[in-house]
Amino acid sequence: MSRGPSPTALSIRIPGPVRGALWMVTFCFLLASQAVFIRRVSAEIHPFEIVLFRNAFALLFLAPVYWHFGIEGMRTRAWGLYVLAFIFMGASPLAWFLAIAMMPMAEMIALTFTSPLFGTIGGALILGEIVRWRRWAAIVAGFVGAMIILRPGVAAVSPPALIALLASVFIASGALTLRRLSATENPNAIVLWTSLVITPISAVPAAFVWTTPSLEPVAWMAGLGLVSLLAHIAWVRSFAAADVSAVMPFNFTKLLFAALFGYLFFAEKPDAWMWAGAAIIFAATLYTGRREAIAKAEENAAEARGGGTGR
Repeated sequence: MSRGPSPTALSIRIPGPVRGALWMVTFCFLLASQAVFIRRVSAEIHPFEIVLFRNAFALLFLAPVYWHFGIEGMRTRAWGLYVLAFIFMGASPLAWFLAIAMMPMAEMIALTFTSPLFGTIGGALILGEIVRWRRWAAIVAGFVGAMIILRPGVAAVSPPALIALLASVFIASGALTLRRLSATENPNAIVLWTSLVITPISAVPAAFVWTTPSLEPVAWMAGLGLVSLLAHIAWVRSFAAADVSAVMPFNFTKLLFAALFGYLFFAEKPDAWMWAGAAIIFAATLYTGRREAIAKAEENAAEARGGGTGR
């Protein structure tokens, strides 16, 4: 009797860009699903407390990984960078969850598209990365898109929208720190250390707004922890399967999922201004990501040529 194709064979048959796109769409679906969980629980529990429970359950789901990885694999000397990572990665979900609880889901997700733009600015100012005029033009276009969504002077800019932009700044700062850490640190150690430290840190703001949850919110927050962990896995696998330029166009689907879920579960209807601004921001971030991928490829090619001539 012949056996069916193995999972490995199936993965080989599917081209890398297709697998990368599927993983990215999966990530976007899971990310939008997190927003539904947060909005559902925030009616009873403060977002800061939700962050604590999300982190705690994610840490629990990661326990087998810690056991497998062991203490030896977590040794590090890069404590300065880790402290920055703890600060930024601890602050970003606080702002993200708070904004989700207070504003329309699609609008909040649209504003978080600005995080790669903040990351490019930070890379130029902090890491000394070279950013030429095309990428600066894309950054300006992205912020024009954000202004279209916010419409200052026409409508009052709401505090939740400002919190969403602050979340984008924290996300970008965390990404820059992780980029520096990943140059010397084992990726598994980075994930494990940040998970271990951020969880107790998130207990501090949660203590000021603490409400003892009933069983139902705890179940929702356990689901949130699992979904967030799966989203992280899908995100990593999308970039492992294909180049950034191949998968990033599908990142826009998180806005489509957020709009769909917001309409189905909370009767939210995004207006035309939100869609127009989001399209401009996404086009700018897509271009920025593509230019960064090209620059990285050129850098790798230059290093390869240098290595070849040295032999």
